[in-house]
This record gives sequence, C-alpha cells and structure tokens, in this order.
Amino acid sequence: MGLTLSLYVVYLHNVLGFSIGFSTLLLAGSSLAGLFTSPLWGTLTDRVGPAKVLLLASVTDALALAYWSYVHSSTSAVIGALLLAVLGGATWGPASTLLVRLVSPEHRQRAYGFDFMLVNLGMGAGGLVSASVVDLHHPLSFRWLYVGNAVVSLIAGILFASLWRYDTLEERSIRPAGEATRGDGWLVVWKDRRLVLFVVASLVIMLGGYPAVDAGLSLFVVNDLHMSVHVIGVFLFVNALTIVLAQLVVVNVIEARSRTRVLAVVAVLWFVFWAVLGLAESFSTALRVAAISLAMVVFALGETLMSPLGPAIVNDIAPEHLRGRYNATQSLVWGVSATLAPAIAAAFFDNGLSQWWPLGVGCATLVGGALMLNLRRHLSAAEDGVATN
Repeated sequence: MGLTLSLYVVYLHNVLGFSIGFSTLLLAGSSLAGLFTSPLWGTLTDRVGPAKVLLLASVTDALALAYWSYVHSSTSAVIGALLLAVLGGATWGPASTLLVRLVSPEHRQRAYGFDFMLVNLGMGAGGLVSASVVDLHHPLSFRWLYVGNAVVSLIAGILFASLWRYDTLEERSIRPAGEATRGDGWLVVWKDRRLVLFVVASLVIMLGGYPAVDAGLSLFVVNDLHMSVHVIGVFLFVNALTIVLAQLVVVNVIEARSRTRVLAVVAVLWFVFWAVLGLAESFSTALRVAAISLAMVVFALGETLMSPLGPAIVNDIAPEHLRGRYNATQSLVWGVSATLAPAIAAAFFDNGLSQWWPLGVGCATLVGGALMLNLRRHLSAAEDGVATN
C-alpha cells in the first residue's frame, strides 16, 4: 500500500488530467462502495474464516491494481476505483479477526501494536520507492508502480494462504456454552451501544487522521505550499520511521492505562500536526520541510497510540461467533471517514479555501477526542484496559 497510497489524487489530477473535484469525489465515492461491502466481508469472515477471505482479497486486489494502472477515461477510472475500494477494503476486518486467533487475549493490545509497526515499516519503504520512481512528466512511471504493487499483493496472498489452518476453530470456542446464538447477526451487533459509541467517536477522530492525509496532503503540499511531489515520500518515510522506532515503546507505556483517555490524547496530537501544516505556508521552503517532518513525527506518535487500542476495545467486547462482524463494523470507520474526508477536502479546495483545510480537519479530530472520553462511562475497567489489581 505504501507504494501508491498517497499518490491516488495526484495520479488522477496531475498525471491523468482529471479535475480536483472529480478526483476527490471519486475517492469519496469509491470509499462509499467499500463501506457498503464491508458487512459482506464481515459475514463471510464469520462463515468461512479470515485467512480464506484475505487470500481472496489479495489475489483480486492485484488484478484491480493492474487494471487501475491502465485507466485513461473517466469511465475506466470509476470502474478501477470501485474495484480497488471493494477488494482492498476487505483486508482490515478479517486481518483483525485472524490476529485474535493467533494470540492469547492478554497479548492482543501488544499484538495489534506490533502488527501496526510492521505495516508501517512496509508502507514507509513503499513510500521511499515511489518517491524515487514516479515522475509527474512521465505517466508511465506511475503505471509501472501500480503493476509492482499488484505483484506485492500477490505475494501477500501466498503468505495468507500459509495461515489457512486458523480458519477452523472448535465449535465450543466459536459458540460458548449457554450462549444463545440462534439468529445472531448484524442486528445483535448494532444493538451493542458500546460498539456504536466507539464507532462514532473513532469516526470523528479519523476525519483528522489517515483519510484526511490521503485525501488532501499531497494536494496541499504540491499546490498550496508549492513543494515537489517527491517531498511527500520523505514525509511519509518520517512517519513510518517514527512508528517503527516508537511503537514497541508505546505499547509498554500505555499498558494498563485507560484506552479511551489515550485515544483522546491521539486527537490532541493530530490537531498539533494540522496546525503546523496550516502555518507552514508562512515558512521558508527549508523550514517547511523541517516543520512538517517534525509535525509528522507527532502525527505518527498519535498513530502508535491509536493502533493497538481500537482493535483491543472492539475484540474485548465482541463475542467469538460475531467477531468478524464486530471487526467489520470497526472497519466501517475507515470506509466512512475515507468517504467524508475527500468530500471535505473538495469543499475547501474547490471553493478557494484550501488554506483553511488543515484547521478544519484538526478541529474535527478534537471533537472526536471529546466523544471518546464520553465512551469511557459505558465500558468496564477491563474493556477500557485499566489494571484492576
């Protein structure tokens, strides 16, 4: 993902010549498609197992990436974007479910943090590769980059296939004794108030998180700060490097602390990032690079705090036989925020208000932090991660 994640809008607008409005709204629309299909992947995960779903998603996503590299018209761009959204969005929920089956409950929070560190190591390496390969004046460089991404996706599929045996659990581990499970499904999931409150709070925080970075950072850096597209790869590498270096330390620091309070701190850290980005236009070029890089370190620290806690909360409140659906519900946060963030960016950029965009998304994430503190009242100490001894 790191090879191409940050180049989505730039590829459509600066390389293929589509308008900013079309590019950002296509990102929003494709995310909406991924949102609607997320429950399907959650149900499929509960029925056939997460490893099989991940294998299927990896292979089909590779085909979608190959198609995306050859889009040339608005119609083909829409088709390619929908394929990427539907297939690429199938990984998050099943991956969270699979990880729960690989580790014991007391190690989940650490496992999610370690997993996030490895993900970002890969994304940071991909960002460095893309920054050194792509050239806005040579569209072919983008095409080969997406083809390379397809090959990497196929390799991931092979690795997921090696975990096939974890798709089958004993019946008693899936349906605990005495638990009424007949007819359990999505209605049961959405009646869980704790889950609903968590999803809403996370969604608002995420409006100032990764989806906003994906939707508008490259546009803001290139068109408002008038910096080279190559510097985006540097920022993303700083982000990934910080996560790799800090994640294992962070999971130790937050152990036995209130998860919801730590997630509120994430909102504050992300606000700091957006505030610095908004002020960067008044800096010299050299100072801009330094300031945004430092702000990206702060943003990354927020990521290291958030990554272990969200999945840990969801999987502590989820019954085993509905775990795929619970994790798919959590992944809706990504889908909805990835739908809203491009639309919000388009509203700012298309109306000549791009200089206010960083402040707008920064304030949104602060509201999410307040909502997360409200969730704390509805969780037990164990679900909030607080030590009881």
